[in-house]
Amino acid sequence: MKRLVVAVLIVCMAWSIAFASAKDISPREAKALLDKNKHVFLLDVRTPQESSQARLPGAVLIPINEFERRIREVPKNKTILVYCAVGSRSKPVAEYLSQSGYKDVYNMTGGIVGWYRNGYKIVR
Repeated sequence: MKRLVVAVLIVCMAWSIAFASAKDISPREAKALLDKNKHVFLLDVRTPQESSQARLPGAVLIPINEFERRIREVPKNKTILVYCAVGSRSKPVAEYLSQSGYKDVYNMTGGIVGWYRNGYKIVR
């Protein structure tokens, strides 16, 4: 009986890791998350050139093409909010983080473009 319980727990853990998924949230929901939780790790996966033109206050830039090499810079003990220009690059990064054991990961759909269109602050 004890072995069965352990086996079931192992299968459940493996299943939850295999199907871990980042949560998509809108710029409005992202703003609310950032306002509520001051300890969110805000991850910008755009290019340095894009980031130099406009970025969200407090964001850490790790370009998508450097991400696998620099993943250790992303803290595992914080909520992670990933963004790019419109959400197409941030989605796979957010999914990768979720599948790599990061627990609380969000992808901002619409990216910084959606953020700006909602009238929220950006840094130029």
